[in-house]
Amino acid sequence: QVQLVESGGGSVQAGGSLRLSCAAYGHTYSSYCMGWFRQAPGKEREGVAAIDSDGSTNYADSVKGRFTISQDNAKNTLYLQMDSLKPEDTSMYYCALGFGVCSTDAARFNYWGQGTQVTVSS
Repeated sequence: QVQLVESGGGSVQAGGSLRLSCAAYGHTYSSYCMGWFRQAPGKEREGVAAIDSDGSTNYADSVKGRFTISQDNAKNTLYLQMDSLKPEDTSMYYCALGFGVCSTDAARFNYWGQGTQVTVSS
């Protein structure tokens, strides 16, 4: 049974940084795709970034150059380094695990964490 637990969210001023973590418990797959998603009240869920088991990454245009997705296989942990944060980045952020072709399409992911809140003030 896979369990994903996000942490690292908080409240920061515009231009600040946060580093989100997602611990994957019971995740022993050698081939996979992991991603970060966000959803603000009244808005649809948006794929932020994804990374596969080979380290290949994909980013939403809205975060390119500001966010970096990475993973520590030894710790079975996924990260999202968020720099130059903007108020529009305010959302609940979720990590997810899927299989097959890796993308930021939420429909391709099977397991989801409970989310961690990120709030960016102007």
